Amino acid sequence: AANLGFSIANDGNIIRAVTPPFTEERRKDYVKQIKKIGEDTKIAVRNVRRDGNDNLKQMEKDKLISQDEEKVAQEHVQKVTDQHTNMVDELVAAKEKELMTL
Repeated sequence: AANLGFSIANDGNIIRAVTPPFTEERRKDYVKQIKKIGEDTKIAVRNVRRDGNDNLKQMEKDKLISQDEEKVAQEHVQKVTDQHTNMVDELVAAKEKELMTL
């Protein structure tokens, strides 16, 4: 779990979550966490690409698809991977900009 600096108070009837002041230092901490999440997400996308390519290689080895079909499919997998990693980069950049302009 992310350490966001929240403190929790329970008076028996109400639970309060107290947030720390939103200083520039806090915003930079949030940006670091966002970048880490973005990098972890891109790693997960690349792992899916690897698994997909491994499956395609096995299908070609088992003669379920031709070498040409495998190549076309791998190119498609790479294109989709690139689209998703670019999307992650765009989302991280947008969130960083949003946080640093508050």
